[in-house]
Amino acid sequence: MMAMAAAQLGYRCHIFAPEEDSVAAEVSAQFTRAEFTDQAALTAFAAQCEVVTYEFENVPVAPLSALGDTPLRAPARALEVAQDRLAEKDFVAGLGGTPAPYRAVENEAELLAAIDEIGVPGILKTRRDGYDGKGQWRIRNRCDADEMTVPPVPLIYEGFVTFEAEFSVILVRAVDGKVKFWDSAQNDHSSGILSRSTVPAGDAVAAQIPAARHLAARVAEALGYVGVLTLEFFATADGPVFNEMAPRVHNSGHWTIEGAVTSQFENHIRAICNLPLGDCGLRVPGATMDNLIGTAPEDCTAYLQDPSAHLHFYGKTEAREGRKMGHVTRLTLQEGLA
Repeated sequence: MMAMAAAQLGYRCHIFAPEEDSVAAEVSAQFTRAEFTDQAALTAFAAQCEVVTYEFENVPVAPLSALGDTPLRAPARALEVAQDRLAEKDFVAGLGGTPAPYRAVENEAELLAAIDEIGVPGILKTRRDGYDGKGQWRIRNRCDADEMTVPPVPLIYEGFVTFEAEFSVILVRAVDGKVKFWDSAQNDHSSGILSRSTVPAGDAVAAQIPAARHLAARVAEALGYVGVLTLEFFATADGPVFNEMAPRVHNSGHWTIEGAVTSQFENHIRAICNLPLGDCGLRVPGATMDNLIGTAPEDCTAYLQDPSAHLHFYGKTEAREGRKMGHVTRLTLQEGLA
């Protein structure tokens, strides 16, 4: 989707990815298939690029030195922070944000100590690589912890947060530091995977957006960020509680393709190429985006008969349980109509 937005602005994209079947490569001018750790391939790739960006926060940081003088936007520092849940929460807390209570965990004894301090229920997560509910274990009571074998990787234990809704703040920051925000989507999850995003958000979220935006802007400034940045929050009785950060365009912003004056994908390209940022305002009164998870294309032809719906399939060849195959955005075309 970034490559398609770039093409509309006259740019040619060169995709670097380890997968043999790259969906992005199908809509781009060039493709290099290599591991992210292949520094020789990265150097050759960078030599053909004016600017490099990414849409996956688990790209290894160390090999990126092979990019040399080719600008990387957003900077590698954003990857370093986002790839480690402990570093991420420490970073945001240091800027005045409020994450859920958390403690680092390396073994069973430290898990029990974290439970004694924070309480139950809670959730044990790997500090690295987990997303869409992967690498997470719910701890309902102390017996759950007594019975489990703690994986031999760095972990973090987080206390549960009582919240009224989940929402995201998506911003775009230009090279000169100018920041614009899209309307915040209220998000619903199923089994740890985003299922629906709705704009505008409900009253419980709307009241907390200004404070959440203030924190997001501070994060972007502290990182020297350029491009689209997403922060996810819980709306609670005590204000917005930070959940996690994504240094990239985000699933909860897919509605912006049809629903905003300028999509998150186009504005990311504008930002990293040092072009004026586009208007992030709504084109319509509202929008709802539903992820198509584990769904084959032939199951969704009915969406094409709905004049308010816009269907996107990603070209993935295998529909698996829990895999995001596409999304459908429905626009609210008139006030008061769903």
